Amino acid sequence: MENGGSCLPCTPDEERQIVQDLKNQSDLDLKEGNLYFLISTRWYRSWERYVCGDEPSIDNISFDSPHMNGVSSKRAERPGPIDNSDIIQNGNGSSEGDDLEVRRNLEEGQDYVLVPQQVWEKLFCWYKGGPALPRKMISEGIVNEKRVEVFLLCLKLIDSRDNSQTVIRLSKKASTRQLYEKVCKLRGIEQEKARIWDYFNKQRSTSPLDVSDQTLDDAMLQMDQDILLEVQVDNGISMDSTGNDLALVPIEPSRSSLTIAGGPALSNGHTTGYRFNQYPGSSFGSTFMDMDDGYDSYNTAKKGEKGGLAGLQNLGNTCFMNSALQCLVHTPDLAQYFLGDYSDEINTENPLGMHGELALAFGDLLRKLWSSGRAAVAPRAFKGKLARFAPQFSGYNQHDSQELLAFLLDGLHEDLNRVKQKPYIEMKDSGGRPDEEVANECWKNHKARNDSLIVDVFQGQYKSTLVCPVCSKVSITFDPFMYLTLPLPSTVTRTMTVTVFYANGSGLPMPFTVTLMKHGCCKDLILALSTACCLKIDEGLLLAEVYNHQIFRFFENPAELISSIKDDEHIVAYRFDRKQGGKIKLEIVNRWQEKSASDYLKGSERKLFGAPLVTYLEEEHLSGADIDIAVSKLLSPLRRTYSSAKAHGGKENGFLPEVIDELSNSHNESVETAELEDLCSRELSFQLSLTDERISSCKPIQKDSILKPGKHIKVLLDWTDEVHELYDPSYIKDLPVVHKTGFTVKKTRQEAISLFSCLDAFLTEEPLGPDDMWYCPQCKEHRQATKKLDLWMLPDVLVFHLKRFSYSRYLKNKLDTFVNFPILNLDLSKYMKSKDGESYVYDLFAISNHYGGLGGGHYTAYAKLIDENRWYHFDDSHVSPVSEGDIKTSAAYVLFYRRVKSKTKAEMAETSQAKDVSIFTPSPPEARVEELVLIINGWLVNNYVNLA
Repeated sequence: MENGGSCLPCTPDEERQIVQDLKNQSDLDLKEGNLYFLISTRWYRSWERYVCGDEPSIDNISFDSPHMNGVSSKRAERPGPIDNSDIIQNGNGSSEGDDLEVRRNLEEGQDYVLVPQQVWEKLFCWYKGGPALPRKMISEGIVNEKRVEVFLLCLKLIDSRDNSQTVIRLSKKASTRQLYEKVCKLRGIEQEKARIWDYFNKQRSTSPLDVSDQTLDDAMLQMDQDILLEVQVDNGISMDSTGNDLALVPIEPSRSSLTIAGGPALSNGHTTGYRFNQYPGSSFGSTFMDMDDGYDSYNTAKKGEKGGLAGLQNLGNTCFMNSALQCLVHTPDLAQYFLGDYSDEINTENPLGMHGELALAFGDLLRKLWSSGRAAVAPRAFKGKLARFAPQFSGYNQHDSQELLAFLLDGLHEDLNRVKQKPYIEMKDSGGRPDEEVANECWKNHKARNDSLIVDVFQGQYKSTLVCPVCSKVSITFDPFMYLTLPLPSTVTRTMTVTVFYANGSGLPMPFTVTLMKHGCCKDLILALSTACCLKIDEGLLLAEVYNHQIFRFFENPAELISSIKDDEHIVAYRFDRKQGGKIKLEIVNRWQEKSASDYLKGSERKLFGAPLVTYLEEEHLSGADIDIAVSKLLSPLRRTYSSAKAHGGKENGFLPEVIDELSNSHNESVETAELEDLCSRELSFQLSLTDERISSCKPIQKDSILKPGKHIKVLLDWTDEVHELYDPSYIKDLPVVHKTGFTVKKTRQEAISLFSCLDAFLTEEPLGPDDMWYCPQCKEHRQATKKLDLWMLPDVLVFHLKRFSYSRYLKNKLDTFVNFPILNLDLSKYMKSKDGESYVYDLFAISNHYGGLGGGHYTAYAKLIDENRWYHFDDSHVSPVSEGDIKTSAAYVLFYRRVKSKTKAEMAETSQAKDVSIFTPSPPEARVEELVLIINGWLVNNYVNLA
């Protein structure tokens, strides 16, 4: 470590240790303002291979491993200078730091790594190169969540004097004072003569940005937006870029009739007597009425236009937010509520809420979308509130629309919660009481603490049943839900390939591929294999893992989870007769000698190959002859078909071909007792050796050898040339892995599934995962209980989240499976465990779509205007009508359904009268055709699954 403070050459081990120590030291002092540097993952991984050898990452090295003790594996060559050209916009640049923009589609780990300043300085000292890309750690949100700001705020500065445009990059946590300093230094002007305006959407704000400590984030400046620079002229006359005089118009405060939550109107303006160059095309009279859209607040829709058809501008990877918002603002119950006066329900005292600010921001945005005709709205104020209260959605990275929906629904609920002081309520156990009584009690307790529009509209209740696997204790609870996350069948099931061997030698080994629940156990795997291989009633299966051509472990506990079995492992099952199954387990491990005469003479180590063979023996006192007979039976299915000319008498190398010929003439247990007794009187047919678990010692087995009794006997079988000649070892070679996967595996298009199959998978009973154990009050211990969900009470608006994204240790995947979902008349009656008199039929009214893969892609939304009975496609700013037949795609991610209200007797009577009238007042032909098409479409939708 004496080289740690200098740039003297270091060995790879010294470099690794110095960097690791500096990282550990930096992790102990995480605070806002700490400096980090971006380094291309491509270069950093090459450096890791140089200092760590074959280890995957310096962060994963164990310090007591051989690599840390000087016994290093093969190392890569020393990398050249640090090269960050692949993560910089346009691939290169001569400048440093803030003036260099990194590519917007970068992902940490995959494209770049972040290292503390001390690590960068040391690496730069050793390797030079660059360019340096420093980034600061910032704090975001009211909880001061810390993260490194990788993507700086990019602003386009327009100089009103010559119309020139310059790109400026600053941290969004930089102050407006720092913005003024940077702009004035760049343009060579005095700060007292400069004014900078928010010029979003080419609309000037009501007042210039103040020179203060307000952050650019709080000023709601967005990525890639325009800002306008105006410079005071010494003679007090404003000039445009051509030198012509411009009329001076005083800045007036905004006079907006905007009301917040139906309350009194607010206005805030700023006047000034300074005269500045005015940018052509702008007007001091065109005020920036609201920072949220860049247009006059609540633009009145043109005559004949309906509301709800306004798009949302993309503020930089905010399509996920736009998609979620369009689904919510087109929820009829929400629209009706927020278009009215909801000021009395704002809860500013709730510590779990956002002091009412989120609800106000959402309501303000909803009003704009429903009153601005088709003019797109820029949700800047809403995004600012979102970043403040949910820092995970700040910045300009792509996010998950469903995660945002979950946050919004929960946040709106807390901001609108009618309960000001939440009472403490102790939950009671069901105690064998009727489900109706327990469910009503749980819902009453929930409503005592949670009472809002969101609860009224979006929340339902399901029944959760837990059963202890040890004492059979049953626990029943009734829990509220805001949405249902439905797994696609391919995400809750697992495909496994297992090779089945006959323990009695009556058939060839055969691989079987079965599908079962991911959280299943070995018992489930055995049941699936039993069906696949047509297991007889008196037969059983013994599961085992094969590693290095030996049995690594037997799965003798039927309750063991199959999650302990990895996809790249080799699993076998030995099929045995329960009646003949004995206490002694015989494992035959195959070994062979490489074709080298010199090695053979030297007695060099033989190599293991193939899968081991396993059988059960009943005798307590076993001899070498007994083992020899058992091996002969196990190998009989592998017997080659060859001409009699090749057969020869006599004995070579202790091998009797005529004996094997006798044994292998039958394909099952056809060796008579008399023949077996006759074999015992001869010499052994195979070269066998008794060994231990680790095969650390071998003892040859003779005919008269007596084996010590034990539950498990392990024997080595040497495949001589004669054995190879009579038996084909290919049947026991090259075992398939459990599931072949990897980065190069191409995604195959899966068959279409129905929404009902997803719901069935959600409601299927399954054991809890090992990380989600349940504390059994009767056992007083955590148990891996089985869990069963049932729908008990459904809300008026039912939201389904299709779980398309899956994550594992090595892979991230998105399922593009087409899910067939009903548009009209989704009937959930058969899933309900209670009958509360409500309708369980739903109609679809909105969809959040996701196109593309993980870490990117694009979100859009389909929404139905209920009054118009027409669907529209919302793609950020672009809004267009779409036919109902085109809204079903494999991109459907979140589905919004609305309950179809059951008609009262009076309504049914009115409908009946209307039908009678229609007999005498026939509809026009177009209406009759449309009605017929709707009837046919509805029938096809409801019967699609049955027809398929």
